[in-house]
Amino acid sequence: MPIYEYQCEACHDVIETQQSLSDKPLTTCPACTGNLKKLISRSSFQLKGGGWYSDGYSNSPAKATPACPAASSDAAPSCPAKENSACKCKCD
Repeated sequence: MPIYEYQCEACHDVIETQQSLSDKPLTTCPACTGNLKKLISRSSFQLKGGGWYSDGYSNSPAKATPACPAASSDAAPSCPAKENSACKCKCD
């Protein structure tokens, strides 16, 4: 059940309450019977680690491959990354 925050417009008290999504918003302050307004707060939800995004929805490759020296102006005659069979470029 989500936790909602409300602030009283009269006494500036902030209250937290657990409410179902189908419950109507609170309108009266329990301390002074003033009007309440709903606050928007930061969420504590965080995605960490590999997870679903990097495994299934990311456009980036899973592992970084070594950069091909052929892209630079002083390219070596043979690509050292190709020797490790990680390079898929045509830098011969």
